[in-house]
Amino acid sequence: MTRRATRAAAPPRARNERLETRISREQKSLFQRAAELQGRTLTDFVIASVHEAAVRTIAEDRTVRLNAEESLALADALLRPRSPNARLRAAARRYIAATGR
Repeated sequence: MTRRATRAAAPPRARNERLETRISREQKSLFQRAAELQGRTLTDFVIASVHEAAVRTIAEDRTVRLNAEESLALADALLRPRSPNARLRAAARRYIAATGR
């Protein structure tokens, strides 16, 4: 499945909440170096990075992933749907009677 590149919306500017964490000296040095390379403060870099990761994680959770066999089965079902069985026809009649549609 091809992944589309999506640009995450900028995090909200009003900052009324706090988020604290303990990190190692090595992690802080790494994050600081990356922030400097992007011309950001360490705080702005961390906020933007966490925001982007959260948006990506949520988007990936909403993505349906199918293996090759599942993809073929889905395509087949969409291209050649089965005829409605007696239970489905009865349900359709009840729906039409109940809604008048």
